[in-house]
Amino acid sequence: MSLGSIFDIAGSGMTAQSLRLNTTASNIANAETASSSVDSTYRARKPVFAAIQQEMLGAQGQGFGGAQGPGAGVRVEGIVESDAELQMRYQPDHPAANEDGYVFYPNVNVVEEMADMMSSSRSFQMNVDVMNTAKSMMQRILTLGQQ
Repeated sequence: MSLGSIFDIAGSGMTAQSLRLNTTASNIANAETASSSVDSTYRARKPVFAAIQQEMLGAQGQGFGGAQGPGAGVRVEGIVESDAELQMRYQPDHPAANEDGYVFYPNVNVVEEMADMMSSSRSFQMNVDVMNTAKSMMQRILTLGQQ
C-alpha cells in the first residue's frame, strides 16, 4: 500500500461518514412527524457500508489482511429503512388522526440517533486526522533530499 492510497481510503471513509451523518440528521428531523396511516409514516433510515478490497482497485493484494488483501476503503451499499414497529398513539384531536383516532409516529429513537451522530462525527474527524498525518509525512519525505 502506497502513501498516496491513504488519501483515497480516508476520503472514502469521509464520504461514507458524511452520508451517515445526513441520514441521521434526516431521522432526527422526522422523529415527530405524524401520519394517519402506516404506509405514509416516515421510517428510520440507516446506510449500509461495505469494505472495498484492494483487488477491486486493480492493485496486487499483497501484505497484511489475509487472503483478500488489505482494505482499500469503504463504499455505501445502500440505505435501508428500519422494519421496527411504528408508534401508534391515541390522539383523536390531532389533525392527522385516522377515523379511529390514532396517529402514527416514526420508529426513530432520538437517543440512538444522537449516539450515531456523535459516532459518525468522530469517525469523520479521525479520517481527517489520517489525511493530515499522511500529508505531513509526504512533506517530510520531500525535505529529506534538501539537507
